[in-house]
Amino acid sequence: MTFELNRRKSIGGSLFASVQRECLIAQQGNMQSKSRIHADPSLYQDHFDQIPDSLVLLIFNKVADIRSLGRCLAVSKRFNILAPQVHDVYVRIGRVVPVDGDAEEALTLSSPKPRNLLAHLLKLMLFAILKPFQHLQNFSAGHKPLLPHLSHHSPAQVLKKFTHVRNLRIELPAGDVGTEDGVFLKWRAEFGSTLQNCVILGGTKMDRRPSSANLEGSVEDTGSIPEPFYTNGGLKLRVVWTISSLIAASTWHYLVRQIIRDHPTLRSVVLTDADGQGTLTMGADQLKEFREKPLAASASSNRTQVPASNMKLRYTPYLELPEGMALQGATLVAIKPAEEGTSSGNCSRKDAEAFVCGAFDGPFQAAAKALLKRRTYLLEMNGF
Repeated sequence: MTFELNRRKSIGGSLFASVQRECLIAQQGNMQSKSRIHADPSLYQDHFDQIPDSLVLLIFNKVADIRSLGRCLAVSKRFNILAPQVHDVYVRIGRVVPVDGDAEEALTLSSPKPRNLLAHLLKLMLFAILKPFQHLQNFSAGHKPLLPHLSHHSPAQVLKKFTHVRNLRIELPAGDVGTEDGVFLKWRAEFGSTLQNCVILGGTKMDRRPSSANLEGSVEDTGSIPEPFYTNGGLKLRVVWTISSLIAASTWHYLVRQIIRDHPTLRSVVLTDADGQGTLTMGADQLKEFREKPLAASASSNRTQVPASNMKLRYTPYLELPEGMALQGATLVAIKPAEEGTSSGNCSRKDAEAFVCGAFDGPFQAAAKALLKRRTYLLEMNGF
């Protein structure tokens, strides 16, 4: 019995020793974990904080996209302070909304207001009914709004927080100038408080492989506009291109009026569309003129009034371009306000030609230069 008692004591002693040893190991581990938690802060610094603000702003300027910059605002307090100070901003708009952001006017900027009073009242009633449901989401379509056109903001609202913008580029939805299949059309306009220059390059068909067959009018190019051009609707089609392009340009110009007023730091504004059909530019001098002179708005719709202008039309039935391309019914229209055209001299003429030559890139620039050598036909257009 004494032997059994001694055996139990030895077993109990060994168990106590092992438990004591485990407790000691656990205590040492706990002390090590505490030492890691309360380690020297200098060993765990955020090295991004050591990057100077000027370099962060340079990165933000390379980003430029307004959506990405908007997300950066929520990253940290430092980003929230630095992101609004960027100089270069790119805004891509999925749907055009007027400056005041009202959903009632969110159909299209280029379309005039309803002339029928009853139709206008019905439209207001419809939007008044639908407006409370604008935040509803379609869960089967990836949480997209059921009424997406009521949930967009105007460009002026999007840019309101960015107060140091110098160079602004806005991409609008697909081109406003509707054309038939196969028709090629590009335009570029320069605005101050109103239209200063506009050039339109178009053609009835763009060929990848040059071919002398099936040319517009099927006539020999003699350097002058052939007679069928006037009788088969060719001239009328060019007039439609011109007026449509000017309406689109004046609508875009009207769209940015509030942005220019809200951002006195702006030095350059460029508007394009997703199709690359049109481009509107405003430089430092044009922006200064816009702020100093009142904007003449059109009475019929939300756009700037187009002044009476002189047009120089150049045409050739067929024009071969670089890179194995060719343009049928190639047409170049240069537009300038009539008042400037009558008072300008050779210097202004050279500036206008330089604007035409630099309006397009690649093979289209070559087309504009080639058409400048063609015979010029003068047309006059009233303001609208």
